[in-house]
Amino acid sequence: MKKNLLFVIPSLSAGGGEKSLVNLLSQIDYSQYDVDLFLLNHDGLFMEFLPEEVHVLSLPAAYKLFALPLVESIIQLVLTNRLSLIYSRMMFAFLNVFKKKISINEQYNWRYLAKSLECLNKQYDVAIGFLEKTSTYICVDKVSAVKKIGWIHTDYDKLGMDPGFDTEYFSKLDHIVTVSEECASILRKRFPNHKHKIEVIYNIVSPRTINHMAVHWNMDIYERATNEIIILSIGRLNYEKDFAMALEACKKLVKKGYNIRWNIIGEGEEREKLTNLIRINRLEDHFKLLGLKANPYPYLQQADIYAQTSRFEGKSIAIDEAKILNKPIVVTNFSTAKDQIDNGLNGLIVEMNADAVADGIERLIKDKRLQGSLISNLSQESLGTEEEIHKLYALIGNKL
Repeated sequence: MKKNLLFVIPSLSAGGGEKSLVNLLSQIDYSQYDVDLFLLNHDGLFMEFLPEEVHVLSLPAAYKLFALPLVESIIQLVLTNRLSLIYSRMMFAFLNVFKKKISINEQYNWRYLAKSLECLNKQYDVAIGFLEKTSTYICVDKVSAVKKIGWIHTDYDKLGMDPGFDTEYFSKLDHIVTVSEECASILRKRFPNHKHKIEVIYNIVSPRTINHMAVHWNMDIYERATNEIIILSIGRLNYEKDFAMALEACKKLVKKGYNIRWNIIGEGEEREKLTNLIRINRLEDHFKLLGLKANPYPYLQQADIYAQTSRFEGKSIAIDEAKILNKPIVVTNFSTAKDQIDNGLNGLIVEMNADAVADGIERLIKDKRLQGSLISNLSQESLGTEEEIHKLYALIGNKL
């Protein structure tokens, strides 16, 4: 008899966690599992990549009204006689406007958002909150399941959250999964009472799929100029990824005379800030915000260097993808960088400042022997992680 699984995530709009879920769902044995997916937003870059076997649950009617812009939401709540939700909707808006700590806002806003969500009426064998914060809270508060699993995709201590808030929810989970040994170590120190629940399951990446999609477009997507050096970064335009540092490094390289085109694939709340910085620094020809791309792999395949200027990461899927495509890589020295990059062997780890990033990239440009060595070493690594799905099966199989 098939087991019933539920995955919960706010959206599949963009991001490493979202891509990780789509990759995981593509590996599940649907002869053994029926899979439902609960989303708060049914629009998103990765929706088209969901396996056809996955059943996306309908949005609750009350939540649809709650999620409207504030004034329209209140009007619709009045018209549909959902008066009890008006206070929660106003408080939700207040916290988002006047409180600047995004992660803590999401935690504390749960008490208001939760009012718009009814408990799911299906009993599951396993429910999985596939992203920290809201996904976990929905899984705990709104789902009936024999076993519940929470998933954390980044360095918990760098998120700026209230651990006390999460302790209550973690106590109701059977397992807490994270994506690297370093992230697991951080969680065990932060939540010692729950350290026995913490498991590591690496993000699933498939070299076969990535290589196939990388050659999907048989053309030069960059229309490369003479002596132009193409650098690529992938990630949300937010504080965590620190593309302002990348822009400053680009400026330094251009000032040294290098014909740099640094492309960024991603979208986020810092687009306006970055656009202004590009204009102020007159880097319109050198630093490009490409937005979201459903298939980023041709851009990655045809780039000369992959750069990741993050302040913190869990285990970056984009770095794994760059490794699979044998790209010379420069990453900043965030806490989990050494989980993916062996400095000098399969990439360069540099200090977390623009000078160091620029120096690392310049080193790769000038030292062709080093660049070739990195590429050669990457080509010999076994980088597929499809077998990680069996770790999830093991968690699902226990005590059922």
